[in-house]
Amino acid sequence: MNGRDLVRSWFPVGVAGVATGLRAVRAAWRSRRADATGPASRGPVRARVPGTVREVEPGPGGGVIRFGRSELRVLVAVNGAVFWGWDGAGPEPSYALAGPCPEPDPRAELEPDTEGGWRVVAERVTVAVSRHGTVEVLTPGGVTLRRDLPPRWWEPADGGAVRWMQRSEVPADARFFGLGGRATGPRLRDGVHRLWNAVPGEVTGASPVTMPVQLVVADAGTHLVFHDNPWDGTVTLREGEEGAGSGHDRAGTSELRMEGGPARGWVMVGTPARVLLAWASLTGAPALPPAWAFGHHQVQEGSGGEDEVRRAVTDHREHGLPLDAVHLGAGHLDARRVFTVDQERLPKLPVLADELRREGIRLVSVVAPAVAALPGGGVYEEGTRRDAFVRDGSGEVVHAVDRRGEAVFPDLADARVRTWWGGWYAERTARDFAGVWHTLDSPAAVGREAHNVYGLCLARAAYEGLRGDGASGERPFVLSRSGWAGQQRYGGIWSGEGAAGWPGLRASLATVLGLGLCGVPFSGVDVARSGNERLPELYVRRLQLGAYLPLLRTQAGAPAEGGPWECGAEVLEHARVALLERRRLLPYFMTLAHLAGRTGTPVVRPVWWAAPEERALRDCEDAFLLGDALLVAPVLEPGADRRAVRLPRGRWYDTATERVYEGPARVSADAPPGRIPVFARAGAVIAVRGEDGGTELEVWAPAPGRSGGGLVVPDTGDGGAEPEIERYSVTWSGPRVVVRREAEDGVREPSWPVRVRGLGRPVGQM
Repeated sequence: MNGRDLVRSWFPVGVAGVATGLRAVRAAWRSRRADATGPASRGPVRARVPGTVREVEPGPGGGVIRFGRSELRVLVAVNGAVFWGWDGAGPEPSYALAGPCPEPDPRAELEPDTEGGWRVVAERVTVAVSRHGTVEVLTPGGVTLRRDLPPRWWEPADGGAVRWMQRSEVPADARFFGLGGRATGPRLRDGVHRLWNAVPGEVTGASPVTMPVQLVVADAGTHLVFHDNPWDGTVTLREGEEGAGSGHDRAGTSELRMEGGPARGWVMVGTPARVLLAWASLTGAPALPPAWAFGHHQVQEGSGGEDEVRRAVTDHREHGLPLDAVHLGAGHLDARRVFTVDQERLPKLPVLADELRREGIRLVSVVAPAVAALPGGGVYEEGTRRDAFVRDGSGEVVHAVDRRGEAVFPDLADARVRTWWGGWYAERTARDFAGVWHTLDSPAAVGREAHNVYGLCLARAAYEGLRGDGASGERPFVLSRSGWAGQQRYGGIWSGEGAAGWPGLRASLATVLGLGLCGVPFSGVDVARSGNERLPELYVRRLQLGAYLPLLRTQAGAPAEGGPWECGAEVLEHARVALLERRRLLPYFMTLAHLAGRTGTPVVRPVWWAAPEERALRDCEDAFLLGDALLVAPVLEPGADRRAVRLPRGRWYDTATERVYEGPARVSADAPPGRIPVFARAGAVIAVRGEDGGTELEVWAPAPGRSGGGLVVPDTGDGGAEPEIERYSVTWSGPRVVVRREAEDGVREPSWPVRVRGLGRPVGQM
């Protein structure tokens, strides 16, 4: 079964040839209604469970356990990850895996267990399988982290996709995180969560970026479970409850229901850092964005063409606001082309792009995968000649209707088509654009089985095209609206403007935290002034939060909505402070991006990251860690000039006042309109941008008698060798703080100028 055959089977029969007009509206409405209500009812089905163990076949890293009505393959890989697959399902092929399945651990063996069961004992994990098919994942000390009950299948009597369900139990104190970028997160509460990439509000329980990835944190340990199945489905979560006194604990539960596809997955155990490292080794290291990607991006959604773009750049410069990239939106879209190169609006695009680049500003193009089925469209006609568009089960090209009219879609599961599609990216970026951002990359015409991974395939085509022959040679910049497990290999995620009003601030933070815990470190939520004119405070608080997230993008729908200068002098000053602080932290963001690429560690982390055993931190959802040095506490309520902040263990400094706080504690911090509370860990070393534009080290004094340190990864630019990690130690020497660079050949002087902060300030009050 090849990839093209798989994709062809994903698209529904009977959609081809739909014309614009009433028939198209009705077809779109039926599709949307089906997405909202879930799969249609089926005919008679036959239920099946595994049965009891009949025979066992040991193999490298585990083996195959055959039951009366199914079989289970268990494999422990050399990276410590555990694979399980029912009904003969193996780890490949997979959209999520970055390459071949990791080699099995030669030290792990399948051996008999008690009561007729079997187990695999490895260095970091033990997997026990009961005689009826229950799979338990245990720590090396024998503590249960996860207990998967035997799956159940429902097989249609007349054939077709087989639905299945699996119920799992976790410790009573466990908390659920993940499932992609969920606005209701980062901690996932009780309820039903749809595994369906959808525009917010269209499908209850769905998310624009869905991943069947759960990170479960409990006193006993942390584990990540990934169900490698892109089909439509639901996850029903219920947190456990610990018994009071002599009462019994009620385990937490997770019930997964899939509408088809294989029953297979992976489990990784350990500390959060170790779990994300194993996840990155399995699904691929995050792509390193270019340095300018961590600057300020402005989206121009209007259709004013070159004059509009130049006006936006001039306005930012005249008001003292940094700007690093301009994203051309759908208003510039040419219906016959892949990129925003409408000749009427952008007659001299190469000249404009070169002009902006000389000012240090990149031009980024929006791309939608729908190709207008119009005569004279170069992409459409060439794709037709190449047989590059998706076909349904009857062999007809799938047509759908978007706002530009009738459209077709490239068959991106086919490597041949990906190469052709990616060639369009390389051609335009080599001359005009520095990167792309995808929109409408989960088209409604895509069937349920492929809908969730289409955005991933699109991002792959873009990334490979931007790295191929004829490309600019710079590190690719690819943003996606939709995605799936493994998305980090090709770029980042933009999550739209987010929910409206003040609740949208919490949703924005939850989305970025959730994506980071699923392996996507580069993400952000757009900050738009449109709709917030009567709430300048909300706009400022959104911008202050966005300044500390990996992707900072602001929106402008028209010149009158161009920026904070339209809201008055006070708002403009607050915006300038936030954007300049973001620019000052660019070297730190680049360091975190390099570390994420090597270890899979998120840039934005929950406050429990270093101490998941501390329950008070597990329940903290209104603050986050930026790397391991800074704790950011955004203001999430209107009218607030102070807010409570939960600090982890250790000494922390308010970066604005240098006031000292001792954790673990819950403290009250100043949050005036012009800033949000940000705390630096004592002993931290942070690379920042100095007043002269060069890099310097901002060092926060360790507590008396204690030491500290940090990592700095200088960016060597596009095409350069992988930079060396610079390790710094911070110690007291009498009344002085001494900073040294540790190297293999001994201790050296720091590579950059050093500024020590946090000396002689009063201790903060709780």
